[in-house]
Amino acid sequence: MAAERSIIRWLLKSDPAIRWQVLRDLGDERAGVVAAERSRIGVEGWGARVLSLQGADGNWGGGPWVRQSWASTMETLTILREFGLDPSRAETRRSVGLVAERVDWGPYHGHSPFFEGESEPCIKGRVLACGAYFGFASDRLVERLLGEHLADGGWNCDAPPSTRSSFNSTICVLEGLLQYEAAGGAVAAVRDARLRGEEYLWKRRLFRSLSTGEAIAADRKGDSDFRQFSFPTRWHYDVLWGLDYLQRAGMQPDERVVEAVDLVRKKQRADGRWAVEHHHAGKVHFPMVGRPGTPSRWVTLRALRILKWFDGGPAPGREAAHALEVSGAVR
Repeated sequence: MAAERSIIRWLLKSDPAIRWQVLRDLGDERAGVVAAERSRIGVEGWGARVLSLQGADGNWGGGPWVRQSWASTMETLTILREFGLDPSRAETRRSVGLVAERVDWGPYHGHSPFFEGESEPCIKGRVLACGAYFGFASDRLVERLLGEHLADGGWNCDAPPSTRSSFNSTICVLEGLLQYEAAGGAVAAVRDARLRGEEYLWKRRLFRSLSTGEAIAADRKGDSDFRQFSFPTRWHYDVLWGLDYLQRAGMQPDERVVEAVDLVRKKQRADGRWAVEHHHAGKVHFPMVGRPGTPSRWVTLRALRILKWFDGGPAPGREAAHALEVSGAVR
């Protein structure tokens, strides 16, 4: 128990974007305590810093999406969503409203408004997730994604001509559909598509080839092993992202995820923490994790959340509010 409290205290010595999720997901704290911590994201720490970097044209990083950059508007809104920036706060509404008003995808995509997305399913899925989260859900974008659903249950940015889905594209679209449903777009066709996409992951045990049963040790479009944990993940799938998505979707764990969960469990260090194992190369606003091989609060938070979901037992941090006070995070 002392070791668990030590991990919670370490997690809480961090940014509000992490602290509020620790309180909610590992401490089972009262809603008011969680909300108070979450409210800090837009006015201090990483969240406030990111918001301050937005340009007058509504973009971050020079455009809606910029190759070899994780500082573009789409990537920035994605990380703000992962921070849990409160969509209802004034600073959020101003910033995201500027995106909706001024940002489009340029002449190549017919100047499509930002929240209508462009051509690739992985980008459309992530744009849908951001739009639905921040109050700009696009029904038209959902219709386009449903029309691109492949027979094997997932999506692929190379389809056509490809007829086989990819983990990367599928997880991006699933995030969008899940967020769309959470925003009130829970129509049967969306739910059915989402469940089929989740089945795509289940059947492959989250990191194996369906045809050979072999672990997917190299991402065809990147340089990472699906079994290596990173944060931010960007559009690159990994096992930790897949499992964290399934628990957020409210799926009941079964034997098909046992191997993936065991992989997470075995990566826990002797000090109870998890390390970040891979960085996806590209321009960033500023670093939020250490170098590969060092302990990561983001990875540890997600891993503990997954184990709590799988084990179905008590949260590992029942005294999180007290730990927050001890850490000096409460002022």
